[in-house]
Amino acid sequence: MIDITTILTVLLTAGVGFGVAYFLFSSKGNKNASAEVIATNVAKETVANTVAKESIVIEAQAKAKEIVFEARDKAFKITQDAQKESLDLKNKAVEDSQKMSVKKVEIEAKEKQLAYEKQQLDASKEVLAKKREELEQAILAQQDKLQKIAGLSKEEAKKSLLDSFQNELISEKGKKLKDMQEDIERESDEKAKEILIFAMRQAVTDYVVEYSTSKVKLPEEDMKGRIIGKEGRNIRAFEELTGVELELDETPGEIIISSFDPVRREIAKIALEKLVIDGRIQPAKIEEVVEKTRAEVEKILFKEGDNLCHRLGVYNLPKEIIETLGRFKYRFSYGQNMIEHSLEVTKIGMAIASEVGANIEVVKLGCLLHDIGKVLEGEGSHVQLGVEFLTKHRVKKEVIACVEEHHEDKPFSSIESTIVQMADHISGARPSARSEDYESYVKRMKDLEEAAYTFQGIDKAFAISAGREVRVFVKPEIVDDASAALIAREIARKIELEQTYPGVVKVTVIRETRVTETAK
Repeated sequence: MIDITTILTVLLTAGVGFGVAYFLFSSKGNKNASAEVIATNVAKETVANTVAKESIVIEAQAKAKEIVFEARDKAFKITQDAQKESLDLKNKAVEDSQKMSVKKVEIEAKEKQLAYEKQQLDASKEVLAKKREELEQAILAQQDKLQKIAGLSKEEAKKSLLDSFQNELISEKGKKLKDMQEDIERESDEKAKEILIFAMRQAVTDYVVEYSTSKVKLPEEDMKGRIIGKEGRNIRAFEELTGVELELDETPGEIIISSFDPVRREIAKIALEKLVIDGRIQPAKIEEVVEKTRAEVEKILFKEGDNLCHRLGVYNLPKEIIETLGRFKYRFSYGQNMIEHSLEVTKIGMAIASEVGANIEVVKLGCLLHDIGKVLEGEGSHVQLGVEFLTKHRVKKEVIACVEEHHEDKPFSSIESTIVQMADHISGARPSARSEDYESYVKRMKDLEEAAYTFQGIDKAFAISAGREVRVFVKPEIVDDASAALIAREIARKIELEQTYPGVVKVTVIRETRVTETAK
């Protein structure tokens, strides 16, 4: 709607326009006919301006109405959202109140149950106290009775009674131990078999027997004289540079290279083969060939170590560790090649770790590096040398702990250390995996049998299955069935503490009663 003020403004403007035009026309005595036209034009422009202003006003009013409608719509939506949120909060408050009521009821019920259980416990304590008192009185009565019947003093009767109780406790201990072992075996035997079979299937490989010598064939027998050289200078230079010993008289047409260090032996073998092919054998040439061969073997060692790491998915190890792992190529332990042994142990360890939920990366590195000390030079055990070497190169503490504990020189600090030790034993204990010399084998067998004979009531003991089982026969009149289980455990414990052996040793105690009668 057009405002009255606007109308008045328009009329006033038009009147002014007409007044001005009339004034101009009158003042000139109607001499200028264009004054009327001017007045008419002014009036028209005034009306046009007024219409334009009215159009702007109308448009502004429409825009204002639109803004008002939008504001009302937003206000309505905000009101609805606020009401919904308020309703949700109210419902949640009611729900929380109901939950609190239920919790309160549960707590009250538990309090009543605890009070009842406390009452029952107090009653049980009173009963136990009465039983203890009755037992003490019975013991005193028995002691008095024994003293009167046997004419023993109180101390003698006490000693006799304690001996009786001790025998009963030993028998009871044996029975409990047997029951516990049966329960444990029944529950864990199948699972253990599954895990071990799965782990062993991951890495079953063949091994060759360890040698401490290598052979080089000669094209002709006269070559030995050239290798020896004038006054033995060539052979002396060769042995001094390589650190090996050459045997030329053992086999016709061959030279035997002897050394406890397989890397030295390999360098000497390759260098000697090159010298034989070249034919120019003299100290300077020997030194040149040995140095080149040593550099070649070092490259081979790094390549072998890097290949071993890649086969197991181990990366970012220091160069020194990779090169040291490559020395496994020429190293054997009880007939097992160290590269194949490390591969097998690592695969077994990873399989076990995945089954029991241990840290696979720690187990993988622990298994790979557990015997690295065997190819290091220095004083001390291979475990100690390995720990020092890995510490120097900042290997993770968890991995170093696995290496340090894999021979149980220290108590296990984690399940990963236990798995590394188990994987190493599985690899070394499986049939045909390792070999040893006859004298040490016989001594180990005798030591196992002697460990059983140190206990009372043993009739015979035999070490069988290459020392992986000790079969013990006891005297039935001295050892009963319950005590047999205890003896088996004690013999196994003695072997663990006092002897060194690959794998595990099973102790089997046999109690057999025979009665013989003669028919005449």
